[in-house]
Amino acid sequence: MAELKIIQKRKWYLAISSLLIIASFVMIALYGLNFGIDFTGGSLLEIKIESSQQISQDMIKSYFKSDELNVREYKLQQVDTNRFIIRTESLTEEEHQKLLDILSSKVASDIEGAEVQQIRFESVGPVIGQELKRKAGIALLIASVVIILYIAFSFRKVSKPVASWKYGLGAIVALVHDVFITVGIYTLISHFTDFKIDSLFITALLVILGYSVNDTIVVYDRIRENLLKETEYDFEDLINKSVNQTLVRSVNTSLSTLLVLIAMYLFGSEILQGFVLALIIGIAIGTYSSIFIASPLIYIFAGKQKVS
Repeated sequence: MAELKIIQKRKWYLAISSLLIIASFVMIALYGLNFGIDFTGGSLLEIKIESSQQISQDMIKSYFKSDELNVREYKLQQVDTNRFIIRTESLTEEEHQKLLDILSSKVASDIEGAEVQQIRFESVGPVIGQELKRKAGIALLIASVVIILYIAFSFRKVSKPVASWKYGLGAIVALVHDVFITVGIYTLISHFTDFKIDSLFITALLVILGYSVNDTIVVYDRIRENLLKETEYDFEDLINKSVNQTLVRSVNTSLSTLLVLIAMYLFGSEILQGFVLALIIGIAIGTYSSIFIASPLIYIFAGKQKVS
């Protein structure tokens, strides 16, 4: 297989990424982040269904799909036998009573003698949303710092022609690239669909960070190995050789992961679709950045130097 000139054509790949970042910025500025009830707050209804039969989550979900229940967004959690917590957007007292009445009617029509009892109903204010945003930001910041420190320590023996901490910096730039473009694409999709940015989406971003940095470190580690044993290569050629040596592994690993995620998206639970979609976008972008962005950055940090 002919060696691809990835580093030599870095300007093209960097230009593509720049366009994607600009497009993501435009999408976020134009449509705004479509936050879910985890961030915006809403109403919480806890019910218990008195029945000799066990009630499944799927049965309750089927009620929300009917036109009678005009609830655009909800989260359902089963906490005990026939006991459920339903989180929705903010409901007025009239909407709250209507929701209870319709649920009671539908349960009674499906199961003879069954009754819906309200355990509690309360409003979840935006303070919780602000706390989630703060913790999400802290989690991403801590993850970034730890990544830089870990890579700097691991690459301390190859501090020439690039300082070891710059490998960490290159990985972080690639991660920011992945997260920002993922958020931009997801913002565009959520504008035309019911997908929201919620706690599962933040979890997906953290998974993307881990997956992407792992892929980047594999490429960087091959650069490190070649730096330790090669003396004949120009740094540009050495990086390009290293990327090509890991290219098939990176693409095959990502493709196998994406095939599983696509199957989960098509045939899995609706609740997890937004989470899985974010992973599909992030892993695809992360694979691209590990190959075409993270490695060229190392060459840019070093300049045109010979390996010595």
